[in-house]
Amino acid sequence: MGGALHLVKRFFGSLSPIGPSAETTTWVQSQLLEREFELWRKASKADRRHSAGVAQEVERLLGDDAPREVLAAALLHDIGKNVSGLGTYTRVAATLSAAVAGRETAELWVKSSGITRRIGQYLKHPELGGDLLAMAGSHELTIAWAREHHLPSDQWTIPAHYAEALDTADND
Repeated sequence: MGGALHLVKRFFGSLSPIGPSAETTTWVQSQLLEREFELWRKASKADRRHSAGVAQEVERLLGDDAPREVLAAALLHDIGKNVSGLGTYTRVAATLSAAVAGRETAELWVKSSGITRRIGQYLKHPELGGDLLAMAGSHELTIAWAREHHLPSDQWTIPAHYAEALDTADND
């Protein structure tokens, strides 16, 4: 039930046209490499607001033990969603499609065209985000979390205390 509640909260949050404050944006910029910040700025206002909230919660959870690459992972874990170019309502359809058809179907959809391809890209956002971050010169931990944030915890490759903080903050 927690997963459904999280999705409902994200949906209603995505309806707000307000992005993060100038102060928050300045803080985000101080945490990211230049090319990472360029990727972050291309995200929707709602996605930027969400990711900044996740990063600030990770910083609260870890305190002084929150290195830049972990905060970057919080800020950029969903960056692959940008590739699809889907808006809020089509993202809902993509999420429901994954629930019905299974995420493995995304592999077939990515090879198609039109909206089906874009839904496939959205569903493959962890892999696509990892690729974008690798090209941006991100730290291995940041890349790994983008790729792994939807995997079961036994498949995470980053230190457990960082992964748990990232997962908790993202799924509040």
